[in-house]
Amino acid sequence: MTQATSSAELAGWFDRLARLDAHVDDAERVRQLGVLEALKGAIAATQARIAIDLETSQTTALAAAGVPARRRSEGIAAQIGLARRESPVHGARHLGLARLLTSHLPHTLAALTEGRISEWRATVVARASVTLDDEGRHTLDERLAGHLDTMSDRQAEAAARALAYELDPRAYVDRLSHAASERRVTMRPAPDTMAYLTALLPAKEAVAVFAALHSAAASARSAGDERSSDQVKADTLVERVTGQATAAAVPIEIGLIMTDTTLLGSTVAAGAGVAAKDAAAPSEHTAAHLVGYGPVPASQARRWLADPAGRQAQLWVRRLLTDPVTDIVATLDPTRRRFPAAIRDLVVARDQWCRSPWCGAPIRHTDHVSRWAGGGETTPDNAQGLCERCNQAKEAPGWSTAVFTDPVGQSVVVTRTPTGAVYRSTAPPALPGWVGRPTARADSPEDRAG
Repeated sequence: MTQATSSAELAGWFDRLARLDAHVDDAERVRQLGVLEALKGAIAATQARIAIDLETSQTTALAAAGVPARRRSEGIAAQIGLARRESPVHGARHLGLARLLTSHLPHTLAALTEGRISEWRATVVARASVTLDDEGRHTLDERLAGHLDTMSDRQAEAAARALAYELDPRAYVDRLSHAASERRVTMRPAPDTMAYLTALLPAKEAVAVFAALHSAAASARSAGDERSSDQVKADTLVERVTGQATAAAVPIEIGLIMTDTTLLGSTVAAGAGVAAKDAAAPSEHTAAHLVGYGPVPASQARRWLADPAGRQAQLWVRRLLTDPVTDIVATLDPTRRRFPAAIRDLVVARDQWCRSPWCGAPIRHTDHVSRWAGGGETTPDNAQGLCERCNQAKEAPGWSTAVFTDPVGQSVVVTRTPTGAVYRSTAPPALPGWVGRPTARADSPEDRAG
């Protein structure tokens, strides 16, 4: 009987992979690439089975403890996300995929287990099957069996969707109708202090919006506008959404985090006499941080603060102060504009994104680390910025959080999951250029989450 493999033995693969024979011919290198890719698929299939085993074990234990059925699955996806070093959203997606593969798509799971398809190809098949009942999913799975490993990802997705429509046309159309309720607008950073503003819209509305922008660009260009067509479209979008006469007239209110040397353009740390060549000292080229966006060049930040001539709108700047040792946002400048919900503003600026490890979602909730009901104080030191999903996960049975201050005054949040896994979280440096700078930080004390 073959002996089962433990997690400790799996960890030994890191060393074996690092010692993979490099003194081989190119034909062997191609074989190595192929085998390693197949292993990725097999590992994904194993992770899916482990996720289902974890869910079954956790929900069974909670049922025995008398937890209501509606609460038994709370926090499981977040545990999976943490273990995979991903956000809870990705953890939920992985768990959903695992449920479909292990319960309804055995042929797709077998192809993944044997390394004949990738995790993404299995995912597109599973997504296409969501409109079907159990019988329909099994039929789709059987009809795709033996074909997925010869298809591209797009071919697999097209074939799976076509089959889903054939097997249950009404459910497929109903799903398309429901998709309209998921319309939304999102923003994410782009290089060079730009950003992607993305709108997920029903197709006919998206086409109408783009046609209107295209028409505006064509009219402007024909009238002699020197801007490119794409520039006119972008400016017209800003003007029509904000209601301003021109894109440059949009009022701006920004939270800007920058060192004094960045602000003044000085190569000497203000009041400290520390030369910029010192690795731990900021310089005039230390990037600033725009709250809600990310790092921006120091020169750009200075231009915003200077409010150059020709700007048609008012500019408000919220100056944020950082701790000189940890470079973590510590307080709001009391001499600047007063804001409502000052603590929340401070926490959002300090944590930047959801505080849960590897999440990175926008902050939606200001959360008490030590619960208010248990005597936790409503102070910045006992606060953390969380997304909605992470805030809900920590309220699930078996989760606990605690906060302590390390020797250099840095707040550390310790989260313990129902399985006993422990994760630490500290607020990120306010300015990305501080990553890797030496500090006086000592080792953290023992975990205090009970």
